[in-house]
Amino acid sequence: MSAPAALLVVGDALLDHDVAGRVERLAPDAPVPVVSGPRRTTRPGGAALAACLAAADGRPVTLVTALGDDSDSASLRELLADRVHLVELPLTGALSSKTRVLADGRPLLRLDDGEGRAREATEQACRAIAEAHAVLVADYGRGTADVLREALADAAARVPVAWDPHPRGRPPVPGVRLATPSAAEAHAFAGRGADAGEDRHGSELHAAAQDAARLVRAWHAASVAVTLGGRGALLSHGETPLLVPSPVTAEGDACGAGDRFAATAAGLLADGELVETAVRGAVHAATRYVAEGGVRSVAVDTPPTEPAAAPTDAEPTDDALRTAARVRAAGGTVVAAGGCFDLLHAGHVALLQAARRTGDCLVVCVNSDASVRRRKGDGRPLVPEADRIRVLRALECVDAVAVFDEDTPERLLAELRPHIWAKGGDYALTRLPEASLVESWGGQVVLLPYLDGRSTTGIAERAALAPRTAGEAAKVAGSGRRSR
Repeated sequence: MSAPAALLVVGDALLDHDVAGRVERLAPDAPVPVVSGPRRTTRPGGAALAACLAAADGRPVTLVTALGDDSDSASLRELLADRVHLVELPLTGALSSKTRVLADGRPLLRLDDGEGRAREATEQACRAIAEAHAVLVADYGRGTADVLREALADAAARVPVAWDPHPRGRPPVPGVRLATPSAAEAHAFAGRGADAGEDRHGSELHAAAQDAARLVRAWHAASVAVTLGGRGALLSHGETPLLVPSPVTAEGDACGAGDRFAATAAGLLADGELVETAVRGAVHAATRYVAEGGVRSVAVDTPPTEPAAAPTDAEPTDDALRTAARVRAAGGTVVAAGGCFDLLHAGHVALLQAARRTGDCLVVCVNSDASVRRRKGDGRPLVPEADRIRVLRALECVDAVAVFDEDTPERLLAELRPHIWAKGGDYALTRLPEASLVESWGGQVVLLPYLDGRSTTGIAERAALAPRTAGEAAKVAGSGRRSR
């Protein structure tokens, strides 16, 4: 697999602060909660968060944004150091920042400060846009996209441009490959009235489809994906829309999920993927982002010692270990399931979907080709390891895949240390050899219902017996009559 393509992010950077603590009482002088034991964190926000998320995917990222001489701008430069390449525009006023006060992980209050705006375009910024192979515009309504609008319009005519709009900003330039408003933003841009949230059928989905189709025409965009929160996204090219549902219901802090969606979609477009593939990947990434703790799982306030590597087919286990570590660090539940998954069938998919619903991420442990041969015989696997990994990764319910070469997955499980090890119900009358290991760190082995009548062996046998052509079928029938 080739390395992820470079991405240019253009937009308004913010500086975000969280003050998180616990609430156990109300203040004596007013009926307001008292936040005790506050813990303060600072991170990039706005376009800077989108840029960091894109860089976390292992791709080179250049961020074009406006920064000034104020202390918040200086803090943001430090946070972005060694993560992205900065191309600065001059800023009028102080950098915008927002502070969230959270209790037990839930926001109580938000304070917004600073009204700085991009003052003007620069030759360096215009050159960066002219040389870009793909662009994400993260417009937070503070002028960066406005002063570079002409250069962005030229870019949209030659390379993939994804545009994440903001109610305070202007519409995307004509020709963008994909625009990604939320449902509320799409309603506002589509010019609906105060009751825009309900159409004549009372359907949010129907309203989003109408808004998206209208915006495709009004913006002269190739496509519009309306994000629907936990429901997924609705992609429209102007006609019948494509609904891309979330693989699971993810509970948690959704702050930054829109940036995760836009950064993933833009990155996949940069890699040459189709819009439909980019939106599917973005829905999956945004769901996973929320499940893994949202902005808490993005260590942007302390730059890492080395850039995150992109997962490849040659290193699936490394990606699985990183995924499990992120979820565990964010307080989530790591689920693992294992098997050969040769000729993936409905029974496999049902098992994996059920397993994913029991936690916050699903790592699939798959036998290597050598392991399958030892267990199933010289004629197996029917599907080679690399293809089995690719098919499993394509499932919305699968977050990562790990490979083990032994007959049983104990060594790999000892590295992953999942909270839940899920197996099919056909093991109900036996004690799994790995059960004691999983229980040694407080993990739980669970059995899940298995669809009867589905097996790789059965499918392979039926495929071998099935005639390939009508002529072959006639020959089989004729030989059967002669044998009688």
